[in-house]
Amino acid sequence: MSAPGKKQSFNPPGTQASADKYRLSQAMRVGDMIWVSGQVGVTAERTVPDGIEAQTRLTFENLKRVLESAGATLDDIVELTLLLTDNTIDMAPFYRVKDEYIRPPYPAITGFGVSSLALPGLLLEVRAVAVAGSAANK
Repeated sequence: MSAPGKKQSFNPPGTQASADKYRLSQAMRVGDMIWVSGQVGVTAERTVPDGIEAQTRLTFENLKRVLESAGATLDDIVELTLLLTDNTIDMAPFYRVKDEYIRPPYPAITGFGVSSLALPGLLLEVRAVAVAGSAANK
């Protein structure tokens, strides 16, 4: 458990080079609060798979890894922010995959349409706020 008021940076194994290059933390924790940088559906080799379903799955796997490195779980998420490059895309595959990772009670969610993301072909980015140890499913 982190000390109240002390900022801690978290970058899971394999993400430190990107964190250094872009001067960011994958997550910041203060007390039990955790802010997770936007996660995207890229492989370890930095390739972007085709389709919203594959990208959503990788996005939530990446989100899970970052939260675990900061001492939390997906069940501790209280807020998600979605950035979408195509507001006309069928979101049913996204919600099917999201529901495999995020269980009730569902977090607050806000979505935004954007013209592009960091890598060509990315369809979505997800950032999160979590409160470690708050999971209602425990």
